[in-house]
Amino acid sequence: MRALRHAIPLILLVVAAVAAWRSGLAGELSWAALARHQAALRMLVAAHPLGAPVAFVGVYALLVAFSVPESALVTVTGGLLFGPLLGGALAVVGATLGAVLLFLIARTALADVVARRTRGLIARIRPGLERDGFSYLLALRLLPVVPFWLVNLGAALCGMRLFPYAAATLVGIVPTTFVFAWIGAGVGDVLAAGGRPDLRLIVSPAVLGPLAALAALSLAPVVWRHFRRRDD
Repeated sequence: MRALRHAIPLILLVVAAVAAWRSGLAGELSWAALARHQAALRMLVAAHPLGAPVAFVGVYALLVAFSVPESALVTVTGGLLFGPLLGGALAVVGATLGAVLLFLIARTALADVVARRTRGLIARIRPGLERDGFSYLLALRLLPVVPFWLVNLGAALCGMRLFPYAAATLVGIVPTTFVFAWIGAGVGDVLAAGGRPDLRLIVSPAVLGPLAALAALSLAPVVWRHFRRRDD
């Protein structure tokens, strides 16, 4: 009964995700849909200058919690509707809240089961996570080579603590989020002409190089502690 009670949030999340998918909402998360609705969305934002940002953060958080993969599109939409600074900031807040929500649900529903089945492995990696989890996760967030949802679940199931997880997520997603928001701020004419933005900028050397350098810098404390232990 206790296991079932802990699983209720995960069950509700899955049911809501399936319902949203069957309703056709996923089909509206596309560049074509954004092109069709951008004028109406801009009017909505202008009519609700306070409510629209709150609604955007809430929708973004739910999409991340549902592990919907179109986060780049939503971030670009934030830049389109609110400008690169506010749009980027709102996307960072929404993504962090959604990631924390998924983390808590996964940890509540699944962490005990995973821990029982992989007790030896968890016992070996937990000290490292407690000591260096922030650095590892920050590197993964800065270099988005692993799917966002997979990192969320992996951190929860491996026993990472909530505060380092939330802090590394908040800090680590800032660079790429603002790049996408900056793209979104100038994408209105491209969408109106029937095109779609070129998001390959994020993997260009000009962007990926600094991100890789920041990721390496975030791991510097781990490397330093490793060599310090070897010298002791």
